[in-house]
Amino acid sequence: MSQGKIVTIERHIIEGERAHPGATGDFSALLRDLTLAFKVIWREVSKAGLVNILGLTGKQNVHGEEVKKLDEFANDTIFRAMDHGGHLCVMASEENADVLHIPDNYPTGKYVLLYDPLDGSSNIDALVTIGTIFSIYRRVTPRGKGTMQDCLQPGYKQIAAGYCIYGSSTMLVYTTGDGSHGFTFDPSIGEFLLSHENIKIPRRGKIYSVN
Repeated sequence: MSQGKIVTIERHIIEGERAHPGATGDFSALLRDLTLAFKVIWREVSKAGLVNILGLTGKQNVHGEEVKKLDEFANDTIFRAMDHGGHLCVMASEENADVLHIPDNYPTGKYVLLYDPLDGSSNIDALVTIGTIFSIYRRVTPRGKGTMQDCLQPGYKQIAAGYCIYGSSTMLVYTTGDGSHGFTFDPSIGEFLLSHENIKIPRRGKIYSVN
């Protein structure tokens, strides 16, 4: 982390918004809501061995995988953090077979959120690193509730993407197309602080990984 200044993720988001004079603030608010969801998930993950949150729910997801309790918690947390802000028209989760519509009593917006609430959940009981993956698009349908069409867009149309890793330290990495930036969570103040600015793949590395 830079010794010269302390930059929270909220400040970083605001500074990014200032670089776009026509910005309405909706996208920035969306990112702030998502960051709140990550903090709530971190809180639950950090005490997973102490409370009854480990193990299976007895359900299967759309892929036929056993749903872990933390899977379900993370999925519900992201939806509840994002459904009422008026920034999204629809969401889709790896845990659900169909799209997730915004409740009728909340306004809809111009963005689409796709997410895997807890990737690597098979590692939960072993306390191995797990994480949330997300992608944000602009809607393609004109207005009202979003549809599957809004979700099934090619990757090059993403306007933001990232992940949050929960492990020995919790780190959020995201990009809006202008560099990738990493923020490490400081639990003593409850803030994500800029720790890895403008992350780049080294020209020559020692490790080659394939998933």
